[in-house]
Amino acid sequence: MANKNTQIVPDIIKYPIITDKTTKSIENNKYYFKVTKNSNKYEIKTAIEQIFNVKVKKINTLNIPNKTKKIGKFKGQITQYKKAIIQLYTEYSIKLFED
Repeated sequence: MANKNTQIVPDIIKYPIITDKTTKSIENNKYYFKVTKNSNKYEIKTAIEQIFNVKVKKINTLNIPNKTKKIGKFKGQITQYKKAIIQLYTEYSIKLFED
């Protein structure tokens, strides 16, 4: 079972979500990531702890629904995804930006 877990870990976390709101929450040690739709909180926690070498205090997840976007006369769908809000202990941090 452990071998299966190590293969899944890098694929669970897709990329960090960078917006004005999320960069302000980095000061409070909260980070936002886009994750696979079928992952659970335990898998997300182990993936974050292994990839970034930190300790996770709390995880909140939410499924973002489909959105319809219009560009000119064309209509399209933005696909559904899952967002994970990760709160770390105060002594840990993730470096998302280069200085």
